[in-house]
Amino acid sequence: MHTNRKHRIAKLIFFVLPAFLVLFAGLVWAVMALWNGLMPEIFGLRAITYWQAFGLMVLSWILFRGFRGPRSYRHSWEHGMRRRWEKMTPAEREEFLKGLRIRWSGAPPEPEPAPKA
Repeated sequence: MHTNRKHRIAKLIFFVLPAFLVLFAGLVWAVMALWNGLMPEIFGLRAITYWQAFGLMVLSWILFRGFRGPRSYRHSWEHGMRRRWEKMTPAEREEFLKGLRIRWSGAPPEPEPAPKA
């Protein structure tokens, strides 16, 4: 193994991994503190322990994020959209943007002017 690679692995093990664990432990504590501060008062639920907060975070990660990599779905969508945008003519781009504006503003589409005879 190259020395550079050994240094990267050592750095990962001794600096990045502990930093990640401290950050994650802090997030679990924050979930526990927020739950115990809000949920019993608002909904009449019991307070939870640190490990229950940890389980809650893991469960929410599974339910809402799944087991895919970090934002892999987003990058493929952006890449495909960028490729499609580059292939459009300026007129097609304007038509596309006009459709987006109509769709997101909730306004009905403006009628196109009748061609002059």
